[in-house]
Amino acid sequence: MKTDEFYGQMSNSYGKNHFEIDKPFQLMLRHFTGGVPDLASLGAYAGKELYELADYVDKTARPRLVNWSINGERVDGVWLDPSERHALQRLFKEFAINRPPYRGGTWFDHYASIYLISDPGIACILTVTNQTAFALYKYGDREQKDLVGGMIGEDAEVKYGATWFTELQGGSDLGTNLVEAHQEDGGWQIDGDTKYFASDAGLADYALVTARPKGAPAGAKGLGLFLVPRLNSAHRRNFSVRRLKDKSATASVPTGEVEFHGAEAKPVGDVQSGIYYTMENLMVSRLANSFGALGIARKAFLETYYYAQKRKAFGKLLVEHPLVQRDLLDMETYIEGSLALGLKAVGQFQKAWKDVPPYTDAYHYARLLTHIAKNATADMAAYVTKMAMELLGGLGFLNEYPIERLHREALITPIWEGPSNIQALDMLEVMIKKNAHLTLMDDMRALQDEFVEGRETAVLALKAMEEALTSLTSVKGDAAQFGAKDALNALGHGIATIMLLSIGNGIGTRRFISISRLYAHRFIEGKPYPPESLAVARKLFAVDEPIQDLTENPSK
Repeated sequence: MKTDEFYGQMSNSYGKNHFEIDKPFQLMLRHFTGGVPDLASLGAYAGKELYELADYVDKTARPRLVNWSINGERVDGVWLDPSERHALQRLFKEFAINRPPYRGGTWFDHYASIYLISDPGIACILTVTNQTAFALYKYGDREQKDLVGGMIGEDAEVKYGATWFTELQGGSDLGTNLVEAHQEDGGWQIDGDTKYFASDAGLADYALVTARPKGAPAGAKGLGLFLVPRLNSAHRRNFSVRRLKDKSATASVPTGEVEFHGAEAKPVGDVQSGIYYTMENLMVSRLANSFGALGIARKAFLETYYYAQKRKAFGKLLVEHPLVQRDLLDMETYIEGSLALGLKAVGQFQKAWKDVPPYTDAYHYARLLTHIAKNATADMAAYVTKMAMELLGGLGFLNEYPIERLHREALITPIWEGPSNIQALDMLEVMIKKNAHLTLMDDMRALQDEFVEGRETAVLALKAMEEALTSLTSVKGDAAQFGAKDALNALGHGIATIMLLSIGNGIGTRRFISISRLYAHRFIEGKPYPPESLAVARKLFAVDEPIQDLTENPSK
């Protein structure tokens, strides 16, 4: 083995093209987009150099806050290892991860890239920069719109963005924000201590900041959204970074605490509409969270699958043992159902992302799907990476191998961008105020009407969704909140099942029909896999077969 490929001694999926070997992902993209984007070069990079880099930064080269320059000037900047800086430049400029939605591509292109990167820290830097570009592209003035090119890798110099909404006293409760904005000499200034979980702190050139204009009403609707540059008009530091967080994972993104003391700022759009812009912004990052979670799970599966092809126990390869086949089937089923759900959410967002307040039914439906997908994919990633760790045994628990890190990385995805309780409450709001669940059910029934195969599974999924919605909408107040998370989970499993059926019928492969039945068995009915599932597992996970042969159509 070449010295530059030594990481392959620690990883079973290193050096493989993580796009080309993922045929289920390619088939799903073809269903949703009518074609397969050219992501082979990114797949090769994500499966080799970037994969090793993520481990290296986590274990050896975490970002470091530098408060003072050699000349005695307070700078509050972040030092990144040169290899991480180089990787980010490639992702912004060569692979153009953030560019497609704004320059003739689609959100599928963007989120497919986040899936392949599958390092939450690197993906977070890309995402918060993209969120900043998103707000400026939609609502910025001419000067602010001119900044978008730098944030999508189009200009000569990359400009990093950030989204600083969370404060210590409120967390996800943005209505309790205390950071305040006021007008001074014809401009705006921001004061407050502190934005407590500020990703890209010390790295961002521009940050989106929620702040309450002086005299504005209390609560979330009193917030404005402001663009705060790293340097003020005198080209000096515009805000302070108090410290960086010491985190369990997501090491590659610097996360800190930011204070404002007369920081120069400028509103984005209508200062009275800040909460609406912020909620839109969170849709972008919640979908990114979903595809980061999916990518982590897929990498954990790859590590496990290729390990099972090599490791022997009790006289047979692991992949030949029925219980291992069962566990691999469980992981693959969960990943594919969650991926189908996530792509459905992206598809609806693609239709509605240019909507502005007061919004359309299509936008509210996109928001509902985003809450459901964010919750479901995060739960899946935590489960799949835990299962991968178990299948590797003691090796899975050692931090010199990738699975241990992947599990740590997965555990942030249920927390970032609002935990499951927040997703459930936001789902409840968009149902009660906008009836988005009615649009959802109409859409799912319309899909079912087109199915040639698997209609009995669709009926089962629709019934479970209808029961969940009936239970939730038949009560009010605290009782509705108490049941909202159960409905959130049930809707996610129902949509995943129906979308697997839609893909299978749409592209004419019974493979996804089979997977949909298994998914419904496992997650809607809560039953063990039926005995005939063993034959499916053996066809999917044959000895000496590469993972791309998972596209073979197993029998019913």
